[in-house]
Amino acid sequence: MSQGNRGVVYKGPGKVAVESIPFPELSLGKRKCEHGVILKVITTNICGSDQHMVRGRTTAPEGLVLGHEITGEVIECGRDVEFLSVGDIVSVPFNIACGRCRNCKEGQTGICLNVNPARPGAAYGYVDMGGWVGGQTEYVMVPYADFNLLKFPDREQSMEKIGDLTLLSDIFPTGFHGCYTAGVGPGSTVYIAGAGPVGLAAAVSAQLLGAACVIVGDMNPERLEQARKFGCETLDLRQDTPMADMLEPILGEREVDSAVDAVGFEARCHGHNHAHEQPATVLNACMDITRAGGRLVFLAFTSLKTRAPLPAKPGWVTCPCASGWVGLSRTPSIPVNVQ
Repeated sequence: MSQGNRGVVYKGPGKVAVESIPFPELSLGKRKCEHGVILKVITTNICGSDQHMVRGRTTAPEGLVLGHEITGEVIECGRDVEFLSVGDIVSVPFNIACGRCRNCKEGQTGICLNVNPARPGAAYGYVDMGGWVGGQTEYVMVPYADFNLLKFPDREQSMEKIGDLTLLSDIFPTGFHGCYTAGVGPGSTVYIAGAGPVGLAAAVSAQLLGAACVIVGDMNPERLEQARKFGCETLDLRQDTPMADMLEPILGEREVDSAVDAVGFEARCHGHNHAHEQPATVLNACMDITRAGGRLVFLAFTSLKTRAPLPAKPGWVTCPCASGWVGLSRTPSIPVNVQ
């Protein structure tokens, strides 16, 4: 099968273009990919991490075909595909995994050992993640299809709900994973930094997991209003009021059990300076308002240069931890779960 194909191509900082690209083939280099399928893309989303690349904040090469949030229809199957058929509607996880290596068998599919020659882990259309063609395209190839793809059982029903089901490729499971990893459960309190799509998905997930109080912080009034519509408390971070002072009237105390960052390294200052970028803002805020022994989960992309090294103190060491420098004390301790 061979026909036309188009995709969203990164052309340099601040520039993308829809261009003609090769129609996908069932191959990995010179080797036939009999475990793969070709999809006709039905829906795809723009991730915040795509925006990091487009803004020139990564080392993404020009010519990279973007997109890792894909929902599509199977139009061609490799010989070894057993559980999918032409015409099936499927959701594509953003990370690519073989299902065979040690990490995949242990459930660590985000760091599959067989899909990226440079390092563990791969994704569609993303910098340093294996060079896979992205899914902001008309057609895309998916390897290890039986393992990777989620088939929707009812085609007609799935097409009616396709705008909701497109969240399954990244946005909703990312938010849910963040809250689950942060230990959100019945009766707990959680702070969600950021009321964008992933932040709101995390807030809903916290409710599903039984949180007693879900607090969402952002600087966008419309986003905060959306969070309030489904029962969240909100913090308007344009205010100069310290976050702990804003938490106290809501909770009766000045800290939460866990916190989830859905903002990342393009964070901005809190308070009257909120127009200025300050990458470590969310990291620092989450540390300040999470109880000793609580959990912090950082879903968003983080920077390696967000805070100067801390001076050594008795009983403390400093180490680089994704987006800043984390003090590791004997007691009390704050486990930092970086995702």
